[in-house]
Amino acid sequence: MGDDMGLLAGARAGVGEVCANASSQAGPDPNLDALMGLYQKGDFTAATVLIARLSPQLHRFFMMQFASRADADDLLQETWLRIHRIRHTYRAGEPVLPWFYAIARHVRVDHFRKASRAAAREQRLDETPEVAAAIPSVIPGAADDFEALLAPLPASQREVIEMLKVAGMSLEEVARATSSSVGSVKQKAHRAYENLRERLGGARLKKGRMGGLS
Repeated sequence: MGDDMGLLAGARAGVGEVCANASSQAGPDPNLDALMGLYQKGDFTAATVLIARLSPQLHRFFMMQFASRADADDLLQETWLRIHRIRHTYRAGEPVLPWFYAIARHVRVDHFRKASRAAAREQRLDETPEVAAAIPSVIPGAADDFEALLAPLPASQREVIEMLKVAGMSLEEVARATSSSVGSVKQKAHRAYENLRERLGGARLKKGRMGGLS
């Protein structure tokens, strides 16, 4: 465990001072394959040397794709963590540099997919009408009906709607009260709205059928 923590510390150094010395470390190195073989056998000094040798060029690889240096830093660290976890899959005798870059590419692709999913989710939430406009406010005499409307909702969704509609709290205030993020509150409110819309739609359909029979 101590050796693993030492490697992680080396990876973090690779993001900072190692990348600052990129010009002195660039270029092919015929000893990389041998260093990887030693690393596989538990030589963490070899791992530290690999981090120092390869971090600058891997960092440049990420910087070509991302305008944010912070993103490139995070992806470089994730790459070294992943390399550490799957180092046993490297086959001795094969060129190690393509193996490293294949892992870096997978890390980059995973980042794109995660970012795309997050952007799509945020867009759906932003396009959803605010619950304040979607659900009628509680008026005197209608509290019982409102409670009955909310009763089938999961407790976490019901709590959010009650805070928003009954207490008149803002999204930020609800987030603080429930020890969650604004995004989480919006997501719960969105799900509650969808559940209520389905219930109200079903109730209107039932009422229409009953009216047709009278």
